[in-house]
Amino acid sequence: MKRLLPLLGPALVAGVAYLDPGNVASNMTAGAQYGFLLVWVVVGGNLIAWLVQYLSAKLGIATGKSLTQLLGERLKNNWVRRIYWLQAEIVAMATDLAEVIGGAIALYLLFGIPLLLGGLLTGLLSLFLLQLQNRSNARLFERAIIGLLVVIALGFGIGVVIAPPEAGSLLAGLVPRFADSGSVLLAASILGATIMPHAIYAHSALTRDRFGLVKAGIARARVLRATRVDVTIALVIAGSVNLAILVVAAVNLTGMKTDSLESVYAGLALTLGPVVAIMFAVGLLASGLASTSVGAYAGAEIMSGLLRVRIPLLTRRIITLIPAIALLAFGVDPTWSLIISQVVLSFGIPFALIPLVMFTRDKKLLGADANRWFTTVAAIAAVTLIIALNVALLWLTFTG
Repeated sequence: MKRLLPLLGPALVAGVAYLDPGNVASNMTAGAQYGFLLVWVVVGGNLIAWLVQYLSAKLGIATGKSLTQLLGERLKNNWVRRIYWLQAEIVAMATDLAEVIGGAIALYLLFGIPLLLGGLLTGLLSLFLLQLQNRSNARLFERAIIGLLVVIALGFGIGVVIAPPEAGSLLAGLVPRFADSGSVLLAASILGATIMPHAIYAHSALTRDRFGLVKAGIARARVLRATRVDVTIALVIAGSVNLAILVVAAVNLTGMKTDSLESVYAGLALTLGPVVAIMFAVGLLASGLASTSVGAYAGAEIMSGLLRVRIPLLTRRIITLIPAIALLAFGVDPTWSLIISQVVLSFGIPFALIPLVMFTRDKKLLGADANRWFTTVAAIAAVTLIIALNVALLWLTFTG
């Protein structure tokens, strides 16, 4: 264990992507509108996320390259590579949209700062966090993000401790089912917030930055063993917090107005008290800051790997802030923006998952650490499930 502990960290950083404000909006809305109905989506999505994040981390360790680097090398046609970059970039910007808006709402709830100014402050604070990665080292960036992860867990988890759910209701939510097209929309939103395309891209880059190319043998086996522990810890935390968010809403906010995070804050203050509501807002702020930093890191990696160009971090941060700031400036409903951004993310998942599975099953690329047949089958089943849910979402949305 003493040998493994220094190797932990990259998964905890990538895992913050599973706790962004989009998760909060989707899970709170699901709990308030449908009670425990979609608990199975949160749990199932988290199990899929474990497999996905481990495969991404393994790819970075075994090749010394990120997923987008490998894609950039394999996609020989420049136009195909640019189109692939475009969809990945749209997903990254949708991610940033949710995170900046979430941070802006948190600053408004805590200090009364206008949303537009709050969005700008969130972007600037995330830039400061990114400088830790840029100018210092990966470990310092990891520690800062893990510190915010602790704040997120406390802020969103305290409500369950104060008002725990009934065990029977919680277990009933593990039975897969839908109620209507609205529940399918929220399921896709939860899934998009749980299995994040940019987290898939980022994790391989994080392990590459931390470990470099680890040669096959005892050293790689030790790093992969530590990575499995790292991913397990990260996903247990992320899954527990996401489940707690849904449960808090199901127990305390059912039947109440929850069409915005502001109304969620007011509802928590009314049912659980102002202290819980303030901790919720603090957790939301930490969520926005941490996840937007990881999202910006992933966006830079996407551009570098697929376009083979690097632009200054400040320039990129300004560019990716534009959509969120524009929506805030024009008064678009922030909560609606959060939920729709998560649906956009769910459609980007196959473009990250399919090449990840293809690369990690390639024995020429990973050697003895390539996926075994049952791992590949499980990954293919996960991709199929996600695509099927998105098709069902489109069908029910446009025909119902």
